Amino acid sequence: SSERMKWARRAAPGPLPVLGLLLLGALPGLWTVLLRREAAAQPVPEPRPPAGLAPGRWGWGRSPAARSELTGGGQKTFRALLAVPTTASASREERGGEGRFAAASLQSSADASPVERGIFWRHELEEQVPPGFAAEEAAAWLSAARAARVASLERGGCGRSSNRLARLSDGSRACVRYGINPEQIQGEALSYHLAGVLGMQERLPPMALALVEARGRQWERVQEELRGSHWAEGAVVSLTRWVDNLTAVVAPAPWGAEAGAGRRLQPLSARELSGLSLSQLVELVQWSDLILFDYLTANFDRMVSNLFSLQWDPRVMRRATSNLLRASDGGLVFMDNEAGLVHGYRLLAMWDPYNEPLLRSICVFREGTVRRVAELHRRRSAAAELRRRYRAREPLWAHLGFLSERQAELLQARVDFVHRHIAHCRAQ
Repeated sequence: SSERMKWARRAAPGPLPVLGLLLLGALPGLWTVLLRREAAAQPVPEPRPPAGLAPGRWGWGRSPAARSELTGGGQKTFRALLAVPTTASASREERGGEGRFAAASLQSSADASPVERGIFWRHELEEQVPPGFAAEEAAAWLSAARAARVASLERGGCGRSSNRLARLSDGSRACVRYGINPEQIQGEALSYHLAGVLGMQERLPPMALALVEARGRQWERVQEELRGSHWAEGAVVSLTRWVDNLTAVVAPAPWGAEAGAGRRLQPLSARELSGLSLSQLVELVQWSDLILFDYLTANFDRMVSNLFSLQWDPRVMRRATSNLLRASDGGLVFMDNEAGLVHGYRLLAMWDPYNEPLLRSICVFREGTVRRVAELHRRRSAAAELRRRYRAREPLWAHLGFLSERQAELLQARVDFVHRHIAHCRAQ
């Protein structure tokens, strides 16, 4: 640049030299445009954490190959993605255009914040959440599974060694879970129906109870496999729909990065969400339901067990979360809920020191979830609603029974605690 200045001083002040200088000055700008065009054609790299935050603060803690991005491409800002139809919104277009309308509504809004009225996920953002297991689809599968015969039982793929992967006579598959004790199967069933009471059952695979009867019609083709399973005659097992193409899920911030670094969990609130991509926000909508659900059921066999393990494994939060998987469309699947309610309520003293801080770490919720919690609190009807739904939808409910009076009181108390926490978030 110094040589250019010397040359400019020696040059005559004619029009041609001046034009040459202008062209030289424009070259860097032209070069920048070309670089940007070339970069736009390349895959967008993983986002870096905002300045001043520890690595992984807003990262999802997993490789791009392990992630199911709803956008199918690189990370973009929430505002930029409002105009881009995601896989989830595209599927909604096929069903009537609701997703397209939601994205257009967000795009036309001057305020693209993912949170409205302080504590609620924006409705248009909720519309981008993958639909999960639709009620009609789940009901059809449950009806078929109860009527089908078990064609084969295989080891592996369904958790504990006592569980089996069943192929049913209609061609579908199911995980058959045999509890170490009956309360685990009871907890699985009650947790599934509590999710229905809360309006989040689409996140759980369809689940039905079955009675093990070696000479019964349902099991007559697998006599040999039953003998090898050592299942007790007359035991109640659960049949959970098998789902293909599930991948592991690592806890996002603030839970992954903050807890993994030994810091106290900070509430996830509106101000913590700036700069996140649409796919990250859509996942957080589902996480907010998951954490609230696990608190109500006192389920310690998911995030809580990871938090507990931090005392001897400081990297555990960077690994897959137990009993939580991601479907191919990006939707979270709340798996294996047998630690909930019955078993979990017996161990509150041990696990609530982890469950309560986890609940307090969220201050943004789905409005429908808040509305249902408020109704259960106002009517003091949590156990009654669960009992009504369980008896109406599970033909074998009497074989396992319902919550004890004490457990029913604990469920209501936890609903009341969640309601107070939401009120505290609203007041901030």
